[in-house]
Amino acid sequence: MRYSLRSWFGAIGVAALLGGSGAASAAGLPIDEQRGGIPTLAPVLREITGGVVSITASGAPNQTDNRFFGPGQQRQGQATGSGVIVDAANGYILTNHHVIANATRLSVRLKDGRQIDAKLIGSDSATDIAVLQIKADALTAVPIGDSKSLEVGDFVVAIGNPFGVGQSASLGIVSAVGRGNLNIENIEDFIQTDAAINPGNSGGALVDMRGQVVGISTAIIAPGGATGGNVGIAFAVPMSIATAVMKQIVEHGDIQRGRLGVAMADVTPQVAKAIGRELAGGVVITRVEAASAAALAGLSPGDVILKLNGDDVRDIRDLNNKVALKRVGETVTLSALHDQKPTEFQVVLAVTPPTAPARGAVPALAGSVLADVDPARPIQGATKGVVVRSVDSNSTAFRNGFREGDLIQAVNNLRVETLADFESVAKSADGTLAVAVVRDGQTQLLLIR
Repeated sequence: MRYSLRSWFGAIGVAALLGGSGAASAAGLPIDEQRGGIPTLAPVLREITGGVVSITASGAPNQTDNRFFGPGQQRQGQATGSGVIVDAANGYILTNHHVIANATRLSVRLKDGRQIDAKLIGSDSATDIAVLQIKADALTAVPIGDSKSLEVGDFVVAIGNPFGVGQSASLGIVSAVGRGNLNIENIEDFIQTDAAINPGNSGGALVDMRGQVVGISTAIIAPGGATGGNVGIAFAVPMSIATAVMKQIVEHGDIQRGRLGVAMADVTPQVAKAIGRELAGGVVITRVEAASAAALAGLSPGDVILKLNGDDVRDIRDLNNKVALKRVGETVTLSALHDQKPTEFQVVLAVTPPTAPARGAVPALAGSVLADVDPARPIQGATKGVVVRSVDSNSTAFRNGFREGDLIQAVNNLRVETLADFESVAKSADGTLAVAVVRDGQTQLLLIR
Protein backbone atom coordinates (compact mmCIF):
# COMPACT_ATOMS: atom_id res chain seq x y z
CA MET A 1 0.00 0.00 0.00
CA ARG A 2 1.42 3.41 -0.96
CA TYR A 3 1.12 6.54 1.13
CA SER A 4 1.43 10.19 0.29
CA LEU A 5 3.93 12.18 2.35
CA ARG A 6 1.00 13.71 4.21
CA SER A 7 -0.50 10.34 5.16
CA TRP A 8 2.97 8.92 5.94
CA PHE A 9 3.84 11.69 8.38
CA GLY A 10 0.27 11.59 9.69
CA ALA A 11 0.71 7.92 10.56
CA ILE A 12 3.92 8.73 12.43
CA GLY A 13 2.19 11.46 14.38
CA VAL A 14 -0.77 9.26 15.36
CA ALA A 15 1.52 6.42 16.42
CA ALA A 16 3.71 8.73 18.49
CA LEU A 17 0.80 10.48 20.20
CA LEU A 18 -1.44 7.47 20.84
CA GLY A 19 1.25 4.88 21.36
CA GLY A 20 -0.48 2.56 18.88
CA SER A 21 1.50 0.28 16.62
CA GLY A 22 -1.18 -0.08 13.94
CA ALA A 23 -0.55 3.26 12.27
CA ALA A 24 3.20 2.77 12.33
CA SER A 25 2.84 -0.67 10.79
CA ALA A 26 0.53 0.71 8.12
CA ALA A 27 3.13 3.34 7.28
CA GLY A 28 5.72 0.59 6.84
CA LEU A 29 7.94 1.81 9.70
CA PRO A 30 9.85 -0.48 12.05
CA ILE A 31 8.23 -0.54 15.49
CA ASP A 32 9.61 -1.49 18.89
CA GLU A 33 7.09 -3.74 20.64
CA GLN A 34 9.20 -3.80 23.81
CA ARG A 35 8.84 -0.03 24.11
CA GLY A 36 5.12 0.33 23.53
CA GLY A 37 5.16 -0.13 19.76
CA ILE A 38 6.78 3.23 18.98
CA PRO A 39 7.98 3.87 15.40
CA THR A 40 11.78 3.74 15.42
CA LEU A 41 14.82 2.55 13.50
CA ALA A 42 16.41 1.26 16.70
CA PRO A 43 15.60 -2.41 15.99
CA VAL A 44 17.34 -2.16 12.61
CA LEU A 45 20.38 -0.41 14.05
CA ARG A 46 20.72 -2.81 16.97
CA GLU A 47 21.31 -5.61 14.49
CA ILE A 48 23.90 -3.84 12.34
CA THR A 49 25.93 -1.29 14.33
CA GLY A 50 28.11 -4.01 15.86
CA GLY A 51 29.56 -4.54 12.39
CA VAL A 52 30.62 -0.90 11.91
CA VAL A 53 34.07 -0.03 13.28
CA SER A 54 36.37 2.96 13.76
CA ILE A 55 39.79 2.86 12.10
CA THR A 56 42.97 4.67 13.12
CA ALA A 57 45.68 4.90 10.46
CA SER A 58 49.06 5.74 11.98
CA GLY A 59 52.23 6.76 10.20
CA ALA A 60 50.36 8.33 7.27
CA PRO A 61 51.46 11.91 6.56
CA ASN A 62 48.84 14.63 6.90
CA GLN A 63 46.93 14.90 3.67
CA THR A 64 44.41 17.11 1.92
CA ASP A 65 41.58 14.90 0.82
CA ASN A 66 40.41 15.32 -2.78
CA ARG A 67 37.11 13.69 -1.92
CA PHE A 68 36.01 16.85 -0.05
CA PHE A 69 36.27 15.08 3.28
CA GLY A 70 38.97 12.93 4.67
CA PRO A 71 39.61 10.42 7.41
CA GLY A 72 38.12 12.48 10.24
CA GLN A 73 40.23 14.13 12.92
CA GLN A 74 43.88 14.34 11.94
CA ARG A 75 46.95 14.58 14.12
CA GLN A 76 50.54 14.56 12.95
CA GLY A 77 50.98 11.15 11.31
CA GLN A 78 47.53 9.86 12.30
CA ALA A 79 44.07 9.82 10.79
CA THR A 80 40.74 8.22 11.67
CA GLY A 81 37.90 6.85 9.61
CA SER A 82 35.32 4.05 9.61
CA GLY A 83 34.94 0.51 8.30
CA VAL A 84 32.41 -2.30 7.87
CA ILE A 85 32.90 -5.94 8.88
CA VAL A 86 31.64 -8.03 5.97
CA ASP A 87 33.07 -11.46 6.90
CA ALA A 88 33.07 -12.31 10.62
CA ALA A 89 34.70 -15.73 10.18
CA ASN A 90 37.74 -14.32 8.37
CA GLY A 91 37.68 -10.87 9.97
CA TYR A 92 37.48 -8.96 6.66
CA ILE A 93 36.65 -5.26 6.84
CA LEU A 94 35.77 -2.93 3.96
CA THR A 95 36.87 0.70 4.17
CA ASN A 96 38.12 3.47 1.87
CA HIS A 97 41.54 3.45 0.22
CA HIS A 98 42.06 7.05 1.25
CA VAL A 99 41.51 6.18 4.92
CA ILE A 100 44.48 3.82 5.03
CA ALA A 101 46.73 5.17 2.26
CA ASN A 102 50.42 5.26 3.27
CA ALA A 103 49.70 4.11 6.83
CA THR A 104 52.34 2.03 8.62
CA ARG A 105 49.98 0.79 11.31
CA LEU A 106 46.23 0.21 11.29
CA SER A 107 44.07 -0.17 14.38
CA VAL A 108 40.39 -1.06 14.54
CA ARG A 109 38.07 -0.19 17.41
CA LEU A 110 34.94 -2.33 17.72
CA LYS A 111 31.62 -1.14 19.11
CA ASP A 112 32.21 -3.23 22.26
CA GLY A 113 35.39 -1.24 22.95
CA ARG A 114 38.00 -3.75 21.82
CA GLN A 115 41.03 -2.23 20.06
CA ILE A 116 42.66 -4.61 17.54
CA ASP A 117 45.57 -4.19 15.13
CA ALA A 118 44.55 -4.73 11.50
CA LYS A 119 46.36 -6.07 8.45
CA LEU A 120 45.96 -4.48 5.03
CA ILE A 121 44.97 -7.23 2.57
CA GLY A 122 44.81 -4.93 -0.44
CA SER A 123 43.62 -1.59 -1.74
CA ASP A 124 42.27 -0.05 -4.95
CA SER A 125 42.58 3.70 -5.45
CA ALA A 126 40.42 3.65 -8.62
CA THR A 127 37.31 2.73 -6.61
CA ASP A 128 38.57 4.02 -3.23
CA ILE A 129 38.06 0.60 -1.65
CA ALA A 130 40.42 -1.22 0.73
CA VAL A 131 40.19 -4.56 2.54
CA LEU A 132 41.56 -5.03 6.07
CA GLN A 133 41.66 -8.12 8.26
CA ILE A 134 41.53 -8.51 12.02
CA LYS A 135 41.89 -11.60 14.20
CA ALA A 136 39.20 -11.62 16.88
CA ASP A 137 36.37 -13.74 18.25
CA ALA A 138 32.67 -12.88 18.38
CA LEU A 139 32.69 -10.46 15.45
CA THR A 140 29.46 -9.16 13.94
CA ALA A 141 29.26 -9.00 10.14
CA VAL A 142 26.82 -6.70 8.41
CA PRO A 143 24.37 -8.23 5.90
CA ILE A 144 25.08 -7.06 2.37
CA GLY A 145 22.16 -5.63 0.40
CA ASP A 146 21.35 -5.21 -3.27
CA SER A 147 22.60 -1.76 -4.22
CA LYS A 148 21.38 -2.23 -7.80
CA SER A 149 17.75 -2.26 -6.60
CA LEU A 150 17.98 1.18 -4.92
CA GLU A 151 15.67 3.90 -6.17
CA VAL A 152 15.61 7.63 -5.61
CA GLY A 153 13.54 8.27 -2.49
CA ASP A 154 14.51 5.08 -0.64
CA PHE A 155 15.40 5.73 3.00
CA VAL A 156 18.98 5.04 4.09
CA VAL A 157 21.01 5.43 7.29
CA ALA A 158 24.70 6.44 7.35
CA ILE A 159 26.71 4.90 10.20
CA GLY A 160 30.27 5.89 11.03
CA ASN A 161 32.60 7.87 13.27
CA PRO A 162 32.11 11.54 12.28
CA PHE A 163 34.79 13.92 13.56
CA GLY A 164 36.04 11.10 15.78
CA VAL A 165 33.20 11.58 18.30
CA GLY A 166 32.23 7.89 18.22
CA GLN A 167 29.74 5.75 16.34
CA SER A 168 26.80 7.80 15.05
CA ALA A 169 23.82 7.23 12.76
CA SER A 170 22.00 9.70 10.50
CA LEU A 171 18.87 9.27 8.37
CA GLY A 172 18.30 10.43 4.81
CA ILE A 173 17.11 9.29 1.41
CA VAL A 174 18.75 8.17 -1.80
CA SER A 175 19.05 11.43 -3.76
CA ALA A 176 20.41 9.86 -6.96
CA VAL A 177 21.89 6.63 -8.26
CA GLY A 178 24.55 6.06 -10.91
CA ARG A 179 26.14 9.43 -10.16
CA GLY A 180 29.39 9.97 -12.05
CA ASN A 181 31.57 12.56 -13.78
CA LEU A 182 32.55 14.03 -10.40
CA ASN A 183 36.29 13.43 -10.92
CA ILE A 184 36.57 11.95 -7.42
CA GLU A 185 37.60 8.46 -8.53
CA ASN A 186 38.50 6.78 -11.82
CA ILE A 187 35.50 4.48 -11.50
CA GLU A 188 32.37 6.36 -10.45
CA ASP A 189 28.84 5.00 -10.11
CA PHE A 190 27.95 6.58 -6.78
CA ILE A 191 24.85 6.48 -4.63
CA GLN A 192 24.07 10.07 -3.68
CA THR A 193 22.34 10.72 -0.36
CA ASP A 194 21.35 13.60 1.90
CA ALA A 195 22.03 11.56 5.06
CA ALA A 196 24.40 13.59 7.23
CA ILE A 197 27.92 12.35 6.41
CA ASN A 198 30.92 14.21 7.79
CA PRO A 199 34.71 13.87 8.10
CA GLY A 200 35.38 10.53 9.76
CA ASN A 201 32.46 8.75 8.08
CA SER A 202 34.84 7.64 5.30
CA GLY A 203 34.58 3.88 4.92
CA GLY A 204 31.40 3.65 6.99
CA ALA A 205 28.11 1.98 6.13
CA LEU A 206 25.14 3.23 4.14
CA VAL A 207 22.26 1.00 5.24
CA ASP A 208 18.78 0.44 3.79
CA MET A 209 15.58 -0.09 5.76
CA ARG A 210 16.10 -3.86 5.70
CA GLY A 211 19.22 -3.37 7.80
CA GLN A 212 21.51 -4.28 4.90
CA VAL A 213 24.58 -2.36 3.80
CA VAL A 214 24.14 -0.97 0.29
CA GLY A 215 27.12 1.39 0.13
CA ILE A 216 30.45 2.49 1.60
CA SER A 217 30.51 6.24 2.39
CA THR A 218 33.31 7.90 0.45
CA ALA A 219 32.81 11.61 -0.30
CA ILE A 220 30.79 14.76 0.31
CA ILE A 221 30.58 18.14 -1.33
CA ALA A 222 31.16 20.84 1.25
CA PRO A 223 31.94 24.56 0.84
CA GLY A 224 34.82 24.26 3.30
CA GLY A 225 36.53 21.45 1.39
CA ALA A 226 38.30 18.90 3.58
CA THR A 227 37.44 20.90 6.72
CA GLY A 228 33.81 21.51 5.82
CA GLY A 229 30.73 19.76 7.13
CA ASN A 230 27.69 18.15 5.60
CA VAL A 231 25.39 20.17 3.35
CA GLY A 232 23.26 17.26 2.18
CA ILE A 233 25.28 16.07 -0.83
CA ALA A 234 27.17 12.89 -0.03
CA PHE A 235 28.30 9.87 -2.02
CA ALA A 236 28.78 6.18 -1.34
CA VAL A 237 30.41 3.41 -3.38
CA PRO A 238 27.67 0.84 -4.17
CA MET A 239 28.18 -2.58 -2.61
CA SER A 240 28.01 -4.12 -6.09
CA ILE A 241 31.33 -2.37 -6.80
CA ALA A 242 32.83 -2.75 -3.32
CA THR A 243 32.24 -6.50 -3.17
CA ALA A 244 33.57 -7.04 -6.72
CA VAL A 245 36.78 -5.24 -5.76
CA MET A 246 37.00 -7.14 -2.48
CA LYS A 247 36.64 -10.47 -4.27
CA GLN A 248 39.66 -9.75 -6.47
CA ILE A 249 41.73 -8.48 -3.56
CA VAL A 250 40.96 -11.47 -1.33
CA GLU A 251 41.38 -14.08 -4.07
CA HIS A 252 44.35 -12.60 -5.91
CA GLY A 253 45.88 -9.94 -3.66
CA ASP A 254 45.59 -7.26 -6.33
CA ILE A 255 43.37 -5.76 -9.03
CA GLN A 256 43.98 -6.55 -12.70
CA ARG A 257 41.44 -4.75 -14.81
CA GLY A 258 40.50 -6.07 -18.20
CA ARG A 259 39.83 -3.95 -21.25
CA LEU A 260 37.99 -4.27 -24.54
CA GLY A 261 40.28 -2.20 -26.75
CA VAL A 262 37.67 -0.01 -28.43
CA ALA A 263 36.83 3.66 -28.84
CA MET A 264 33.14 4.43 -28.33
CA ALA A 265 30.43 7.08 -28.46
CA ASP A 266 27.21 7.33 -26.47
CA VAL A 267 24.07 6.56 -28.48
CA THR A 268 22.24 9.84 -27.96
CA PRO A 269 19.00 10.54 -29.86
CA GLN A 270 21.05 12.34 -32.53
CA VAL A 271 23.54 9.47 -32.85
CA ALA A 272 20.69 6.93 -32.90
CA LYS A 273 19.15 8.73 -35.85
CA ALA A 274 22.49 8.89 -37.66
CA ILE A 275 23.13 5.14 -37.32
CA GLY A 276 19.57 4.13 -38.11
CA ARG A 277 18.33 3.18 -34.64
CA GLU A 278 14.92 4.09 -33.32
CA LEU A 279 15.95 4.27 -29.65
CA ALA A 280 18.82 5.92 -27.85
CA GLY A 281 20.90 4.07 -25.25
CA GLY A 282 23.98 1.89 -25.27
CA VAL A 283 27.28 2.75 -26.96
CA VAL A 284 28.42 2.57 -30.56
CA ILE A 285 31.94 1.38 -31.37
CA THR A 286 33.85 3.93 -33.44
CA ARG A 287 37.25 2.19 -33.54
CA VAL A 288 38.60 -1.26 -32.68
CA GLU A 289 42.26 -1.66 -31.79
CA ALA A 290 44.11 -4.28 -33.79
CA ALA A 291 44.58 -7.60 -31.92
CA SER A 292 42.51 -6.29 -29.00
CA ALA A 293 40.01 -8.35 -27.02
CA ALA A 294 37.16 -6.80 -29.01
CA ALA A 295 38.86 -7.48 -32.34
CA LEU A 296 39.54 -11.11 -31.47
CA ALA A 297 35.87 -11.54 -30.50
CA GLY A 298 34.71 -10.16 -33.87
CA LEU A 299 33.40 -6.74 -32.85
CA SER A 300 33.56 -4.01 -35.51
CA PRO A 301 33.13 -0.24 -35.80
CA GLY A 302 29.40 0.54 -36.00
CA ASP A 303 28.39 -2.22 -33.60
CA VAL A 304 26.09 -0.99 -30.83
CA ILE A 305 26.70 -2.57 -27.42
CA LEU A 306 23.48 -2.84 -25.41
CA LYS A 307 24.23 -5.28 -22.57
CA LEU A 308 27.15 -6.81 -20.69
CA ASN A 309 26.42 -10.16 -19.03
CA GLY A 310 22.71 -9.39 -19.32
CA ASP A 311 22.92 -5.97 -17.62
CA ASP A 312 21.87 -2.92 -19.63
CA VAL A 313 24.66 -0.60 -20.79
CA ARG A 314 23.54 3.00 -20.28
CA ASP A 315 26.53 4.87 -21.71
CA ILE A 316 30.32 4.83 -22.11
CA ARG A 317 30.98 5.44 -18.42
CA ASP A 318 28.64 2.64 -17.44
CA LEU A 319 30.30 0.16 -19.83
CA ASN A 320 33.81 1.20 -18.77
CA ASN A 321 32.84 0.73 -15.11
CA LYS A 322 31.38 -2.72 -15.79
CA VAL A 323 34.46 -3.85 -17.72
CA ALA A 324 36.87 -2.35 -15.18
CA LEU A 325 35.34 -4.51 -12.43
CA LYS A 326 36.14 -7.67 -14.42
CA ARG A 327 39.53 -9.32 -14.16
CA VAL A 328 42.00 -9.91 -17.00
CA GLY A 329 41.24 -13.22 -18.69
CA GLU A 330 37.58 -13.20 -17.64
CA THR A 331 35.03 -13.88 -20.39
CA VAL A 332 32.08 -11.50 -20.69
CA THR A 333 29.05 -11.68 -22.95
CA LEU A 334 28.33 -8.51 -24.93
CA SER A 335 24.87 -8.21 -26.48
CA ALA A 336 25.12 -5.94 -29.50
CA LEU A 337 23.59 -4.93 -32.78
CA HIS A 338 25.96 -6.19 -35.48
CA ASP A 339 24.94 -5.27 -39.03
CA GLN A 340 21.62 -4.23 -37.43
CA LYS A 341 21.08 -7.78 -36.11
CA PRO A 342 21.06 -8.80 -32.42
CA THR A 343 24.31 -10.70 -31.81
CA GLU A 344 26.13 -11.99 -28.76
CA PHE A 345 29.92 -11.85 -28.51
CA GLN A 346 32.05 -13.80 -26.05
CA VAL A 347 34.96 -11.49 -25.17
CA VAL A 348 38.03 -12.59 -23.21
CA LEU A 349 39.19 -9.38 -21.53
CA ALA A 350 42.78 -8.37 -22.16
CA VAL A 351 45.31 -6.77 -19.85
CA THR A 352 45.15 -3.01 -19.34
CA PRO A 353 48.52 -1.35 -20.04
CA PRO A 354 49.94 0.82 -17.23
CA THR A 355 48.29 4.22 -17.33
CA ALA A 356 48.82 7.51 -15.58
CA PRO A 357 46.96 10.81 -15.64
CA ALA A 358 49.27 13.36 -17.22
CA ARG A 359 49.15 16.12 -14.68
CA GLY A 360 51.59 17.86 -12.40
CA ALA A 361 54.77 16.37 -13.89
CA VAL A 362 53.80 17.44 -17.43
CA PRO A 363 51.43 20.43 -17.21
CA ALA A 364 51.09 20.57 -21.01
CA LEU A 365 49.26 17.25 -20.91
CA ALA A 366 46.94 17.95 -17.99
CA GLY A 367 43.57 16.36 -18.65
CA SER A 368 44.86 13.36 -20.58
CA VAL A 369 45.63 9.75 -19.67
CA LEU A 370 48.79 8.15 -21.05
CA ALA A 371 49.90 4.52 -21.24
CA ASP A 372 52.80 2.39 -22.42
CA VAL A 373 52.13 0.61 -25.69
CA ASP A 374 51.51 -3.07 -25.05
CA PRO A 375 54.12 -4.90 -27.19
CA ALA A 376 51.61 -7.68 -27.82
CA ARG A 377 49.16 -5.17 -29.29
CA PRO A 378 50.98 -2.71 -31.56
CA ILE A 379 49.47 0.72 -32.05
CA GLN A 380 49.86 2.28 -35.49
CA GLY A 381 52.52 -0.35 -36.19
CA ALA A 382 54.61 0.47 -33.13
CA THR A 383 55.37 -1.86 -30.23
CA LYS A 384 57.09 0.85 -28.19
CA GLY A 385 56.09 4.37 -27.27
CA VAL A 386 53.41 6.16 -25.29
CA VAL A 387 49.77 6.25 -26.34
CA VAL A 388 47.26 8.93 -25.38
CA ARG A 389 44.41 6.82 -24.02
CA SER A 390 41.97 9.68 -23.46
CA VAL A 391 41.79 13.47 -23.58
CA ASP A 392 39.26 15.75 -21.91
CA SER A 393 38.00 18.15 -24.59
CA ASN A 394 38.16 21.02 -22.08
CA SER A 395 41.71 20.24 -20.97
CA THR A 396 45.14 21.80 -21.47
CA ALA A 397 46.24 18.70 -23.39
CA PHE A 398 43.39 19.07 -25.89
CA ARG A 399 44.15 22.77 -26.39
CA ASN A 400 47.79 21.83 -27.03
CA GLY A 401 46.69 19.56 -29.87
CA PHE A 402 46.77 16.10 -28.31
CA ARG A 403 44.04 13.66 -29.30
CA GLU A 404 42.93 10.21 -28.15
CA GLY A 405 44.93 7.54 -29.95
CA ASP A 406 48.01 9.70 -30.57
CA LEU A 407 51.27 7.74 -30.37
CA ILE A 408 54.04 9.79 -28.74
CA GLN A 409 57.43 8.69 -30.03
CA ALA A 410 59.82 11.56 -29.29
CA VAL A 411 60.21 14.76 -27.28
CA ASN A 412 62.74 17.41 -28.35
CA ASN A 413 64.34 14.88 -30.74
CA LEU A 414 64.82 12.35 -27.94
CA ARG A 415 63.06 9.03 -28.56
CA VAL A 416 60.72 7.87 -25.80
CA GLU A 417 59.78 4.21 -25.52
CA THR A 418 57.96 4.19 -22.16
CA LEU A 419 55.82 6.45 -20.04
CA ALA A 420 58.76 6.83 -17.62
CA ASP A 421 61.00 7.96 -20.52
CA PHE A 422 58.45 10.52 -21.64
CA GLU A 423 57.97 12.04 -18.18
CA SER A 424 61.73 12.19 -17.58
CA VAL A 425 62.45 13.98 -20.87
CA ALA A 426 59.46 16.34 -20.61
CA LYS A 427 60.27 17.38 -17.03
CA SER A 428 63.92 18.08 -17.84
CA ALA A 429 63.14 20.15 -20.94
CA ASP A 430 63.63 23.90 -20.69
CA GLY A 431 61.03 25.99 -22.49
CA THR A 432 59.40 24.71 -25.68
CA LEU A 433 58.43 21.07 -26.06
CA ALA A 434 58.54 19.56 -29.55
CA VAL A 435 56.46 16.40 -29.31
CA ALA A 436 56.44 13.99 -32.26
CA VAL A 437 53.16 12.07 -32.45
CA VAL A 438 51.85 9.56 -34.96
CA ARG A 439 48.19 10.09 -35.83
CA ASP A 440 46.32 8.13 -38.50
CA GLY A 441 49.64 6.78 -39.75
CA GLN A 442 51.21 10.24 -40.21
CA THR A 443 53.84 11.87 -37.99
CA GLN A 444 53.02 15.34 -36.67
CA LEU A 445 55.07 17.73 -34.56
CA LEU A 446 53.25 19.52 -31.75
CA LEU A 447 55.07 22.62 -30.50
CA ILE A 448 54.16 23.54 -26.93
CA ARG A 449 55.47 26.74 -25.44
